[in-house]
Amino acid sequence: MSIHAFPGRLSTVLIAAFVSLLAACAPAPSELVVYSARNEELVKGIFDRYTQETGQKIQLITDDAAPLIQRLAAEGKNSPADLLITVDAGVLWHAAQLGVLRPIESATLDANIPEHLRDPQNRWFGLTVRARTIVYSTDRVKPEDLDSYESLTDPKWRGKLCLRTSKSVYNQSLVAMLIAQHGEETTEKIVRGWVANLAAPVFANDTSLMQAIVAGQCDVGIVNTYYFGRLQRDDPKIPLRLFWADQRGSGTHVNISGAGVTTNAPRAEQAQKFLEWLSQPGAQSMFAGMDLEFPASPAAQPAEQVAAWGEFKPSPLNVARAGELQPAAVRLMDRAGYL
Repeated sequence: MSIHAFPGRLSTVLIAAFVSLLAACAPAPSELVVYSARNEELVKGIFDRYTQETGQKIQLITDDAAPLIQRLAAEGKNSPADLLITVDAGVLWHAAQLGVLRPIESATLDANIPEHLRDPQNRWFGLTVRARTIVYSTDRVKPEDLDSYESLTDPKWRGKLCLRTSKSVYNQSLVAMLIAQHGEETTEKIVRGWVANLAAPVFANDTSLMQAIVAGQCDVGIVNTYYFGRLQRDDPKIPLRLFWADQRGSGTHVNISGAGVTTNAPRAEQAQKFLEWLSQPGAQSMFAGMDLEFPASPAAQPAEQVAAWGEFKPSPLNVARAGELQPAAVRLMDRAGYL
């Protein structure tokens, strides 16, 4: 049979074969490049899941937040980074102020992430939430004796309070948000009251602080919830509990880990899609559960251990204020003798 007998059919077959060949030879989606200040073990699982679901490969570059932000600024238009992930709203605010994060419009992110957990200009979005609240010894403290951050200035806590160093960005953000709530004068009185009640020199981290409470060196302290969760996971019978601060007032201070699309992202559209996927309930629960944090999306469920801590009223203040007022907070803590 002559090939000229069915020219239309043959053309269709050849075109289909050619398209199939092109598809087979097409390169995989270009790798997203993510600069992350979160430990690889806390993000790799969720990144791998996204790759499995979408085929989008991700290159992860980890370091502390400050060097990553400096690197983005120095690289400028030549930066390969598409997304920045880091902890603390103050750090994200600083990155945005340096111009390394771009504003994006996303109905998905607006719907999934509450307004107070994202940048007012949509340059970054909270992905997980941690509360910085009161922890106490169940052997020596009754929860009814506790109330707010300010209540820890009461003389009954003299020689019974432990704090992490003021050099911690988490404490700087807490004090910044207290300034937003109370003003500098009242906040300085609170911080001076804390210093007067210290049982020991400030600690380098929250874990050492809680170990000091267990050892009887102090009775109460202020910590991030996930640090407590880690100790509790290792020792379910640990004689410590969380107390949700300021429930009769403006609510417990919360902070975030979050992310933003970089200003010079070579793959901005793909980066936004990934960020939107991270805001979905399923990804939220997985991401938050990896480090015993709370999901940023109200539609997502926290891990069983986290849910067991009970519900609480968080502060409704936009977490961006932690960045805006951080310099004032640092000066205030220095004046108050909080080292």
